[in-house]
Amino acid sequence: MKWLRKDLEKYVQAKEYVDTVIIPVQMFQVVDENQLEKDSFDSEVLAIFANEIEKELSGRVMLAPAYTYVKGADLGREAERLNEWIKHLKQQPFKHIFVLTLDMQWKKSEASLDANLLWLPGLKPTNLQSQEAVQVIRGQIEQISELIRSYW
Repeated sequence: MKWLRKDLEKYVQAKEYVDTVIIPVQMFQVVDENQLEKDSFDSEVLAIFANEIEKELSGRVMLAPAYTYVKGADLGREAERLNEWIKHLKQQPFKHIFVLTLDMQWKKSEASLDANLLWLPGLKPTNLQSQEAVQVIRGQIEQISELIRSYW
């Protein structure tokens, strides 16, 4: 289920079965023009991963809106803000909360999060429709889905 009205209507009626939430966490910046293409590509890749994982685990997972922070922000403070989201989500109650990111800097703040961090190595900017990219993404989605299932 996604953070869409039609999915939330279903969630309210079946929330005893939806015990897992995924929060995509993405960096945003427009200052470094040399990085704009890569950063926007990473944002696209993160959205693809989040949507495909939600689809793979449909009926059990809620995909939250993306948590966005500015590049160079103090990740300690961002972790505190993200924990406010997590605290709010636990009131539903979601039993399993996963934070999904391509930014390895979050690994340094992982211990301060009240959720499980799923860090994905980024892909090199390429055509996301190419057979090679689709195979890599599909393989990682299968592994992540299996990891999430192991928490159930």
